[in-house]
This record gives sequence, C-alpha cells and structure tokens, in this order.
Amino acid sequence: MDPEYLAMLFDIQGIVVVITGGGGVLGGEIARGLASAGARIAILDISEKAAEATANAIQDAGGEALSVACDVLDRDSLLRAREQVLARFGRVDALLNGAGGNRAEATTGPELSFFELDAGAFESVLDLNLMGIVLPSQVFGQLMAQQGAGVILNIASIAGQRPMSRVPAYDAAKGAVVNFTQWLAVHMSAEYSANIRVNAIAPGFFLTQQNRYLLIDPETGEATERGSAIVAHTPLQRYGDPPELVGTALWLLSPAASFVHGAVIPVDGGFCAYAGV
Repeated sequence: MDPEYLAMLFDIQGIVVVITGGGGVLGGEIARGLASAGARIAILDISEKAAEATANAIQDAGGEALSVACDVLDRDSLLRAREQVLARFGRVDALLNGAGGNRAEATTGPELSFFELDAGAFESVLDLNLMGIVLPSQVFGQLMAQQGAGVILNIASIAGQRPMSRVPAYDAAKGAVVNFTQWLAVHMSAEYSANIRVNAIAPGFFLTQQNRYLLIDPETGEATERGSAIVAHTPLQRYGDPPELVGTALWLLSPAASFVHGAVIPVDGGFCAYAGV
C-alpha cells in the first residue's frame, strides 16, 4: 500500500467547505470530520449558538472554522454569509447543503390524519428541505461558476427514493432534492464548467432531535413500533452513527470521486436493499 497515493486520492487539505445546517447533529459531525482531514470549514446555521459550538469544537481540535448565523431561506442572509466567508477564506471550493428536517405538525398519526394536515406546516417542510438547498446552491454555486470549479453536495434521504409512511411533506421534499441534484449536475456542467460536480448523500435512519419523537417513546425511552420496524428492516440491525456519514462526504468532495456526478449515494445500512423477506 502506498500511503502517499492514498493521501493524494482523498486529499481535501486546505479546501474551503461551506456547510449549511452545520450546527446540527449530522451537519456538525460531517463538519468536524472534514476539518480533521484538513478542510477549512464555514459553519452556517440559523442558530448562531449552534454554529459557534461546531466551529469552536473544530478550532479546539486544531482545525480552521468560521461560524455564521444564516437563514437558508433568506437570500439576503445567504449573500451576507457569502461575504463573510470570502472575507475570511477568499474563496469557496465546496458547498454541503445539510439544512433540513421535518415537523411534527406535518406528520400524520392517530391524532392527525392526512386530511387535516396544516398546509402551512406542509409548505414549511417543503421550503426548508428543497428551497433550503436551491437558494444556497444559487448563492455559492455562482462563485463556482465564476471560478470554473467546485463541488456541491446535497443531503437527501432514502425517503426521497422510497417514501416513508407518516411524513408526506418530508418524502416529497427529499424526492425533489434527488431530482434537483441530478438537474443541477447537468446544468452546471453544460452551462458553466465540467469541473463542477454535484452529488447527494441519501442517509438512512440516524437518530437525531428531529426524528426522535417518531422513534423513541418519550415516556418509556424505549423504541416505538416505528423505531422497532426500522431496525428490523435494516440488515445491519441498527441506526446509523453520525460519524459514518463522514467517509462518504470526504470521498465525494475529494479527487477520488472526480468522475462521480449527478449521483445519489445511499448510506442506510442496507435498508433500501431489503424487501422485508
């Protein structure tokens, strides 16, 4: 084995990566992992405190990071964030769109039927998960078009390929993310540069604050019926651990994935491969 070859193949040393939702569980873990590999990280999050916590953790570990309070659904907020990132780092090499999530008000169940779902809650989930990727891709993708190179990496979901029960807005939004990822890959190559790549990661089930209410009974702390069914239908027989997303993100941002474009990579413990029998 040639360590120098491996280092070159997966080298992201010094690249500037903007991560939206970088104060969250999954975005934060990916941010810390990429920083450990030498990337310079700009953490964007609607929560200034959460963004600062991730950035501080990176810096405490010897990495380089900037925290920016930013609303991914507000173009002006994104433009201000872009200026802060450029002032600090001078360029943007990659954008990881990690902001997203679901709302209990957009989730069907015994106490809330599909026919009674609030339209506003449904639309808010669509906006966060789809427009929360489209707008940052416009603002930071424009820099990549100007410099003729870059990587956009979206966080999709297996729900975008195999719809899950009870979360229709989230399913629809993540399905749109998959479609938009493929569209944007073709568009950036055809209109701007063949050195701009666009891909997505489709995580399976990772336990986060956003889905805990569906998977863990708050009174008993035990798995809900839904949570038990998920594990039973995951061949690796468990939820994913957030650090297990880092390797895929690192690969897709690195020269090792130089011919991977318009792809949606599942990281799901085999969930999509299992038919249930």
